Amino acid sequence: MIAAIIFSVLLIGGFGWFGWNILKIRSNILLGREVNRKDKPGERWKTMVLVALGQKKMFARPIPALLHLGIYVAFVITQVELIEIIYDGITGSHRAFMSSLGGLYTLAVSIIEILSVAALIATIAFLSRRNILKLARFRKPEMKGFPTFDANLILFMELILVFCIFTMNGADEALYLKGASHASHKAGSFGFAISSWVGPHIFGGFSVETLHILERVGWWGHWFMVLAFLNYLPYSKHFHILLAFPNTYYSNLEKKGKFTNMEAVTNEVKLMLDPTADPYAAPVAAEGTPQRFGAKDITDLTWKNLMDAYTCTECGRCTSSCPANITGKKLSPRKIMMDTRDRMVELADGKRKNGKDYEDGKSLLGDYITEEEVWACTSCNACVQECPVNIDPLAIIVDLRRYLVMEESKMPTELTGMLTNIENNGAPWQFSPADRGNWIHED
Repeated sequence: MIAAIIFSVLLIGGFGWFGWNILKIRSNILLGREVNRKDKPGERWKTMVLVALGQKKMFARPIPALLHLGIYVAFVITQVELIEIIYDGITGSHRAFMSSLGGLYTLAVSIIEILSVAALIATIAFLSRRNILKLARFRKPEMKGFPTFDANLILFMELILVFCIFTMNGADEALYLKGASHASHKAGSFGFAISSWVGPHIFGGFSVETLHILERVGWWGHWFMVLAFLNYLPYSKHFHILLAFPNTYYSNLEKKGKFTNMEAVTNEVKLMLDPTADPYAAPVAAEGTPQRFGAKDITDLTWKNLMDAYTCTECGRCTSSCPANITGKKLSPRKIMMDTRDRMVELADGKRKNGKDYEDGKSLLGDYITEEEVWACTSCNACVQECPVNIDPLAIIVDLRRYLVMEESKMPTELTGMLTNIENNGAPWQFSPADRGNWIHED
């Protein structure tokens, strides 16, 4: 009875705290400006199924894709086992579904165990890639400190979870063979794919009392790790496990390279080019702060930009394919997303504590992302193409540059002459449009 009460308290507290953090993240994302991503629902569902569920873009690099698939499938399928654990925890029963499901139960647990072994192999491989092979994209400056700790912590939690599963099942299998299991007092075997071997070979030599303790340690350890993992997700890059689905659904479906136009500027230009327009009849601007040209802080970005930041897996595929980063420039698309998320959390926490009008005097541009990083981008879309969950770092970079040019009149000197020529001559070159065809004439 006491165990059931403790379990229920942990269940309500753990899921309640997770729900509270989800609401906080939602309010953080909604600090961004509105953008319409409700068009073409059929194409959006297809994108989500292929990219988030099917992990289509992961397979551009087959080896890590297969390893990730092992962990991903194991994570999804093994959650089925939680249904029984929650039922057993609340009612005080043990393997409550085994008698009613029979062979189907054995098959389900066997599949879970096989997938758990696959997840174990993949986890060890990922730890090796980060800490032994030390792949270059995991050693970038932005990965120092918490990001590296975060990645390793989740992988170690995966290891502990898998060991808890096999300790629980293996010890119970050994008890069942001795006719002392909670599930049955008859000697026999569960017939689980892995535990039917683990039970007698690893746990078979222990006493019944020790096996009971080990089984409970595995069961409670499994439950504690699930709650710990669940409530750590909102603070970790692994939150992409959940956000990958809405993020890919709300992907930008336009052709890569197509930039957005500011509605206020577009309307003004249309008004200037319309000879029949009456400027005095133009609609009066809405009250409040005028929309900024481009973005200086996270409140100038769209909610989709902010969702991108929370969905970032910090895998570094964007940075490893960025030509600016490869040639030694300061720009790292991954850092752009990490900085956006950090700034969003900082400002949102300040507003929750001090009121919605709170300003801390900081901004995304300048305090987190430098002008040098922004101007290093070649706008090639390599980062957008490489991202396995359709994150768009370029959209943020373009808006930051737009603010620098349109509000601060700041740009590299190399661009000043080009922009002047475009304004005066309609082309980047410093000669009259009437002379553009002169090169085809012989001297």
